[in-house]
Amino acid sequence: MKTVKNLTIEKEEITVRGQTLKIFLPAKLEEIFQGDPFLEVEKFPFWARVWESSLVLADYVATIEPPKKILEISAGLGVPSLVAAKLGHKVCATDFEKLPLEFIELSAKENNLNVETKILDWTNPDLSEKFDLIIGSEVVFRKSLFKPLIELFKNYLEDGGEIILSHPSERKRTLIPFLHEAQKDFKILTSIRKLKSEEETIEIILNKLIKN
Repeated sequence: MKTVKNLTIEKEEITVRGQTLKIFLPAKLEEIFQGDPFLEVEKFPFWARVWESSLVLADYVATIEPPKKILEISAGLGVPSLVAAKLGHKVCATDFEKLPLEFIELSAKENNLNVETKILDWTNPDLSEKFDLIIGSEVVFRKSLFKPLIELFKNYLEDGGEIILSHPSERKRTLIPFLHEAQKDFKILTSIRKLKSEEETIEIILNKLIKN
C-alpha cells in the first residue's frame, strides 16, 4: 500500500485572496500510477495535481464568513479545505482513497492548520454530523453516482446550508444531467468564472445548491 512516506514529494505555494499556503503533492506520477491513463481512466490519480476548478472553489470559500462547518468531498489535495481552515472554518476533508488525505494532513501540518480527514464512500457514507457547507470540485463525473451524491447532500446538509460545486466547462455533458436531477430537491444557481493566462482562458462553472 502506497503512503506519503514511500513517495517523492514536492511543495507548491498557492495564494488565494491574500492567504498563502504551502501545498504538498506527488513529484513523480509514475510512483503512484503505472497503468495506461487512456485505458484505466478510473484508476488514474487525477487528485495528484492542483486543478483550476479547485482554485476557483477555494477562492469562493474565502469569501464566506467563518466559522462554518464545511465538508469537502473528493478533496484530492484539499486546497479549498486548507484555505477554509486558515480562515477559521471547521473543516472535514474527505476522499475515497487514503493517499490524498495523507497529503492534506501533511499540508495542514506544514501550515499549522487543523483539518479533519476521513475516507468517504458516497454509496455508503459514514458521517456523524451535518454541515453548513458541502463543497466539491470536479465531483460530477459518472451517471451511476448521481443518486448517491444527491442523497449525500440531502442527508448531511444543515437546514439553511449550501452546496458549492466547481467544474470546468468541458464537463457540461455530465454536469447538466446531474443538475437536472438535483433540481428536484434543490434550487440551483450558476455563475461562470474565467481564469486567464498567456496561453489560454479556462472557464469554470460554479453551482450553488440550496434545499427546496
